[in-house]
Amino acid sequence: MRIPVVDNGGQWTHREWRVLRDLGADTRIVPNTTPFESLEAEGVVLSGGALSLEGTNTPLGAVGDWIDRAPFPILAICVGHQFLGRHFGGRVAHSAVPEFGSVELTVDRPDHPLFAGLPPSLTVWASHNDQVVEVPRGWSVLAHSAACPVEAMAHPDRPIWGVQFHPEVEHTQGGQEIFRHFLEACRR
Repeated sequence: MRIPVVDNGGQWTHREWRVLRDLGADTRIVPNTTPFESLEAEGVVLSGGALSLEGTNTPLGAVGDWIDRAPFPILAICVGHQFLGRHFGGRVAHSAVPEFGSVELTVDRPDHPLFAGLPPSLTVWASHNDQVVEVPRGWSVLAHSAACPVEAMAHPDRPIWGVQFHPEVEHTQGGQEIFRHFLEACRR
């Protein structure tokens, strides 16, 4: 199963690649400017990055085109998650309380495939100044924390999921399971 990791300048992009590789995916890191036609994928992970999207229309390479054309699942992390929110009409803003390090996550939708079988509360690793403060119309909030109202969200009709935290970091409880659940969606 081919799952490229789209590099948006994230500090942990290689960890995302490694987790996917260790779970048996055929994975590689590709620049976010890669044309959609050359992706050859059954799913895509959009990495995090340091770019601030607050109050801008800044493109994220060719990511908007991929999202619009992808017939496969997408898992977006950190700035990828924020880009999803903005791309589909939600709102990204500077966090009143930025999260760096360990964060207590509350799972709002334990019935969602991304969090299936995980506890209702998880300790996750976060690193962000901005966040999605308003989800796009029809999207579901899957998880939140005390400082971040949208730690995870899902598209209403397509297998497109975003997480503000970093499931690829070994300090994130349930992180490998989240990637496993994503890979299961890619196999369907």
